[in-house]
Amino acid sequence: MHILLSNDDGYLAEGLIALANALHGYAKISVVAPEKNRSAASNSLTLEMPLRAYAMDNGFIRVDGTPTDCVHLAITGLLKTEPDMVFAGINHGSNLGDDVLYSGTVAAATEGRFLGLPAVAISLVGSNPSHFDTAAHVAVTLFKQLVDKPLPQNTILNVNVPDVAIKDLRGYQATRLGQRHKSEPVIKSEDPRGRIIYWVGPPGAEQDAGPGTDFHAINTGFVSVTPLQVDLTWYDRINELSAWLPKGA
Repeated sequence: MHILLSNDDGYLAEGLIALANALHGYAKISVVAPEKNRSAASNSLTLEMPLRAYAMDNGFIRVDGTPTDCVHLAITGLLKTEPDMVFAGINHGSNLGDDVLYSGTVAAATEGRFLGLPAVAISLVGSNPSHFDTAAHVAVTLFKQLVDKPLPQNTILNVNVPDVAIKDLRGYQATRLGQRHKSEPVIKSEDPRGRIIYWVGPPGAEQDAGPGTDFHAINTGFVSVTPLQVDLTWYDRINELSAWLPKGA
């Protein structure tokens, strides 16, 4: 078994190192990760300039690109042997609800799925999380499940782990994505030369966060595991849209 690891926090991130150390005893590990923090890079690919990859002393490979670049590069030519699955993380912070649309960690897993591999994105919830051993334990548990009971290859698992000790985890829940309120307003400021600048505001608070959602699982001490699909088509609306469209050109 050969696992490709990536993330969006950069190749030096504590979460990535914890994930690599945890899975090392169960499979061959290849780590291809951004050279710096690329959080919220979503599914962006670098197309207008070349990518450079550098092998580090610990065997990790850092790339001057996005998380999607890293996984794409790894699977389509960088690695000598193609991996069997992709794990992205351990992200420093949650990827709950609407976060998955922006997350570089989820995007890394999505790119693995695009290229035909089962993929898992795993995140440790909190603004300054510390229990990376707990998230690593969850990653190993889910890896064993995937080996023993494979899921369909078109499935992406978005996993969020409470920032608690392993003994305090209440279990695992299969969940759906919740939803946040709209983001907070941008923060207007000035640079040292007096020019106006803007900082993107923090994400909105929980809105749809009841039982069955990823938010609710985390808030009650459970690991949230949400199956994601790449196809965004709203199939129930196709016939309605067809009737709405004008007839003829």
